[in-house]
Amino acid sequence: MARKRMEEPAIKSWEEADGVLKKIRDAEISLALITADMEKCINDVRQSAEEQAGPYKDEIKKLELQLKEFTTFNRGELKGKSRELAFGTVGFRMSTSLVLPKAVDGVIRTLKKLGMGDCINLKETVNKDVLKTYDEKTILMVGASLKKKDTFWYETKREELSEAT
Repeated sequence: MARKRMEEPAIKSWEEADGVLKKIRDAEISLALITADMEKCINDVRQSAEEQAGPYKDEIKKLELQLKEFTTFNRGELKGKSRELAFGTVGFRMSTSLVLPKAVDGVIRTLKKLGMGDCINLKETVNKDVLKTYDEKTILMVGASLKKKDTFWYETKREELSEAT
């Protein structure tokens, strides 16, 4: 879609511009109130759902424990590692988890020493905020560039709502 160039601005004076800022501020405040109300409704529904779900979650935990105890006690009756029942299957499966010490620095050093670099996660990214603090010549030297543009901004004065309204 082609951009249309405006022949004449819709706002004709600084007073009108100030009026537009007031309308934007009022709309921002209304939007903030709607958003706050929405968040409150969402939180209320979430809390209600948690309260309703709580007894079911507790019941499931209790029944899971009883089922585990029964299956463990009767493990000899399983065909292989599991047993299929009318409403599901119970059984045991081998699971393996890796346990690392809290201080992983020694593990990382040993992995590097043994040539096991594929076991180490490295994520390198450019920190644009820091790079932007260097002079333009240095930035160009590393293959980046600064893109400068004059961007429009505005700020509404919300704290003065009660005084100006």
